[in-house]
Amino acid sequence: MKLHYKIQGDNQAILLLHGLFGSLDNLNMLAKDLSINYQTIQIDLRNHGQSPWSNIMNYQAMAEDVAELCHDLQLANIILIGHSMGGKVALQLSQLIPQQIAKICAIDIAPITYSQIANMPVINALTQCINQGLIDKEQIAEVMQQYDLTPAIISFLLKSFKHQRWLFNANVIIQQYDNICDWHPISACDIPTLFIRGGNSNYITDKDYPAIFSQFPNAQIETVAGANHNVHAEKTQEVLHLLHSWLID
Repeated sequence: MKLHYKIQGDNQAILLLHGLFGSLDNLNMLAKDLSINYQTIQIDLRNHGQSPWSNIMNYQAMAEDVAELCHDLQLANIILIGHSMGGKVALQLSQLIPQQIAKICAIDIAPITYSQIANMPVINALTQCINQGLIDKEQIAEVMQQYDLTPAIISFLLKSFKHQRWLFNANVIIQQYDNICDWHPISACDIPTLFIRGGNSNYITDKDYPAIFSQFPNAQIETVAGANHNVHAEKTQEVLHLLHSWLID
């Protein structure tokens, strides 16, 4: 699959991979800074943004898409930075093109299977909006409020609703949500890997450390105090400080 992407800057390539329901713009705050010294490549993953849609939605397929782009752009010595779902895609890429990857950063995600409960209000709200055929943002927001979604989450989702349609493939994401929560443990990978966790988030907890270190023994785990799941957006300067220290290490 030929993915949509945006390139800024020069030198060593940093691939930026967004999370579920997002698009390449979600990591703009990191790309703007990193593109001063690196070539940043922001990518719309399949079924998101301006990339093609598919009925298949799992980490092997998403990683193969990104590997194809790396081949097309003839990239080597790549740095991967992914948030949430994008972080899992980055981790899966370690199994496909390890010789091309220099470092991996997974932001607030671990190589584990997650419960589907966390995002079920979003899934249920989207299902209701689709079933009602809603094309008005105000009506969509009203439905989402009924599912107790916060204003921040509603605003985030509506960024992907343009010209009376969702930019992400809502139907397939709903159908394939179990695959997005899932993870198949991989053999140990010695690529240097940074895990950045939000201090107020439960996506990476102490009990997940054994799964992290068994699959990524060369891992480093850093916590950003006071941050929730969208660590990079809430605490951009703290995340950039961690990234710069890690990149030159």
